[in-house]
Amino acid sequence: MRAYDIILKKRNGGKLSKEEIEFMVSGYVKGDVPDYQMAAFLMAIYFRHMDPEERAILTEVMANSGDRIDLSSIPGIKIDKHSTGGVGDKTTLVVGPIVASLGVPVAKMSGRALGHTGGTIDKLESIPGFRTALSEEEFFENVRKIGIAIVGQTANLVPADKKIYALRDATATVDEVSLIASSIMSKKLAGGADGYVLDVKVGSGAFMKTLEQATELAEAMVGIAKAHGKKAVAVLTNMDVPLGKMVGNSLEVLEAIETLKGNGPDDFTELCLNLAAWMCHLAEKGTFEECLKMAQEALESGRALEKFRQLVEHQGGNPEVVDRPTEVLPMTDRTVEFTAPQNGYITAIDTEKIGIASNYLGAGRKTKEDTIDYRVGIEILKKLGDYVEKGEPIAKLYISEKIDVDSALKLLLESYEFSSEKPEHKPIILGIVQ
Repeated sequence: MRAYDIILKKRNGGKLSKEEIEFMVSGYVKGDVPDYQMAAFLMAIYFRHMDPEERAILTEVMANSGDRIDLSSIPGIKIDKHSTGGVGDKTTLVVGPIVASLGVPVAKMSGRALGHTGGTIDKLESIPGFRTALSEEEFFENVRKIGIAIVGQTANLVPADKKIYALRDATATVDEVSLIASSIMSKKLAGGADGYVLDVKVGSGAFMKTLEQATELAEAMVGIAKAHGKKAVAVLTNMDVPLGKMVGNSLEVLEAIETLKGNGPDDFTELCLNLAAWMCHLAEKGTFEECLKMAQEALESGRALEKFRQLVEHQGGNPEVVDRPTEVLPMTDRTVEFTAPQNGYITAIDTEKIGIASNYLGAGRKTKEDTIDYRVGIEILKKLGDYVEKGEPIAKLYISEKIDVDSALKLLLESYEFSSEKPEHKPIILGIVQ
């Protein structure tokens, strides 16, 4: 078997066998297939695509390239959640505790983020003392004891994806559905859960800008899960506006805690309840409607908030963050207001630019080596459909001493569009793929 023949076969639109896919992926990880041949292989997939069977095989081969977590010793049906990423997306911090409080074990591995703001792990690490690097024994013990643990991904989880993604990034082959879906789902398979709820973002602040693109990705990921005997549902959600009001690490933890206390923004609360309900439904706790009522009760009764407190305490964080978040979390007291340049209804927000603006403030990373400033970020005071008057504050920037405020303000100015006509309301949940 030769890499040249496999590249040629896919370039000409042929269907690859398991042995051929394994030869390319395993060979690349081991160093037997050079970068230039793997780049050609990825480009052939980019133009010729993969069918559902090839996608499922590619996902499995990548998942098998490193450690696989065995959760079978934890009682119950384990359901994982994945988000394709968006601005202000702190759903795991609320959904995890809701689900765990309803008796569904949450054994979650999350990532850090490159780009606009931190990932779930970065956000949790803004809580003083919170440990995201637990031994496997501690990880399992916490899930058995309190029903939830959230940790960083192990270094040897899906090494094939890390190596292939770096090459995709350098060769303009990132945005192909089979490659995106197999990248995401290989990490999910390696994580050992019995099923997945996939939050697929759509809009200006998402990787998938249109509903059609997002639906195609959702169908691909659900298809891969089912091909491997796993339960899955994808929820298509609106990312034409930042999720909730807060963008930035400590700010998003603060908003998550407020949401667990029942004081969260409507859009964020609705999404968290729906994702939690789908997770409970896949874990066979009831119909989706029954699970939605259970999730609402967990929030209203304070059970989910108490579960968050337990999560923080059992991973070394300061549990006082629940009662005194603004005192415990690292937060700056320096703020700058961004005001409306004209009268009118807010008719569009370029959410990606909001995310980039928060990065200018220090809330995200440009390279893996960058350190995140947990204190900074953006609070969205006015959202899509709100009427504003010229000079009225529509966002607040939380700043530190070493940031580029002018560039952030310039981006915010470019992000908003105004009109005398009120725009049509767009729901947070745009569709379901099962």
